Amino acid sequence: MIRITSIATAIVLAFGLVGCESEVDNKPAATVEAPKTEAPPVEPPKAEAPAAPAVSMMADPATSKLEWVAAKVTKDHPGGFSTFQASLDVVDGKPTALKGTIELGSVFSDAEKLTAHLKEPDFFDVAQFAKATFESSALEPIAGAAPGAANTTVKGSLDLHGMKKDLSFPATITAVDGGMDLKAEFTINRKDWGLAYPGKPDDLIKDEVLIKLDLRHRGGAAAPSAAAPAADAAAPAAGATPAAGGAAAPAATPPAH
Repeated sequence: MIRITSIATAIVLAFGLVGCESEVDNKPAATVEAPKTEAPPVEPPKAEAPAAPAVSMMADPATSKLEWVAAKVTKDHPGGFSTFQASLDVVDGKPTALKGTIELGSVFSDAEKLTAHLKEPDFFDVAQFAKATFESSALEPIAGAAPGAANTTVKGSLDLHGMKKDLSFPATITAVDGGMDLKAEFTINRKDWGLAYPGKPDDLIKDEVLIKLDLRHRGGAAAPSAAAPAADAAAPAAGATPAAGGAAAPAATPPAH
């Protein structure tokens, strides 16, 4: 009986892995690397005209979405995060920087039991790791991008589950209604950030998780400069300029239950 059960389980796994179509399949994968430890060489400053000030646009929480799709052998589990902040810096109409913060306790899925499990140590362990953050290092235009296709490579660092990794992913950034929309779909390997729970033996969880970004950046205020000029000691103290909110990403990335 034990041998028959083992054979039946193997057949279920084999046919499940081959036959179950998933939204996660055939999506572009993010490039993930360990953070670089060596500082880039410093080039002497060039005599150029001063750049226009950056304008920081915040993602509208009412219309923006940060979603994911994780998959088991038998089915997909869609989900996302309901609380996050994202900002996009724009200079002369061109996007230059993306930042994001995700409240991991706001994770949701298509099943109440799964949502509760995702908050536990098997997955995000929100009691120990309350937030995930993303900060870009470069937004590089993709030459010859077709209309509607990905036109920007976003490079940056994702700090999730106590682990920081560099990653890059394709995104489509367009100017809309006085703001900037950023849309992206890409996969990451959850194990790169220590999310290694395998799932049940007869219904294993895939390593790849699809991240879906739909960020509608609107408004805009001058982004804070890297260093503010020193105030005149004789002058009365001026009120501090509020900093633009940081925020973000793909994506996290929960695995399915």
